[in-house]
Amino acid sequence: MSKTEGLHNAEFLISESPGYISRDEVTVTVPASTTLRAGTVLAKLSADGKYVEYDNAGSDGSEVAAGVLLAELSNDDVAPADMTGVVINWGAEVRKSSLSWKSGLSDGDKSAAYADLAARGIKAR
Repeated sequence: MSKTEGLHNAEFLISESPGYISRDEVTVTVPASTTLRAGTVLAKLSADGKYVEYDNAGSDGSEVAAGVLLAELSNDDVAPADMTGVVINWGAEVRKSSLSWKSGLSDGDKSAAYADLAARGIKAR
C-alpha cells in the first residue's frame, strides 16, 4: 500500500524577504464545505478588505491577485466562514507548479494573476 502526501504549508515558497515582512495575518472568507490549500492564490475584496479565492471574472476586487495563502484553511460548515489566515503578499518567489487555483480558471486568467502578483513583488517561477 502506498500513500500520497499532499502539499505542506509554505511548500510553494522558494524564498521570501527576511523575517516575516512578506507575510500578513488577514481575514479569509472560505466557502462552505471547502478547504483552501496552502498556495491558493487569493484576492482582496474592495468593499471590506477580506481575502477570497482569485477569480479573474470578478468585479469586486476578486479579479486582482493580492497574495498566496501560507497554510491550509478548512471550512466544514454549510455556510461561508471568515477565518484568520496568513498570506504572502510582498517580496517573495513562489513555485508556479505548487500554486492552487479556483476551479475553472484558464491559462489566461492565471497569466493575469501572475502579473498582479509581480506588481506586488511576488515572482512566480
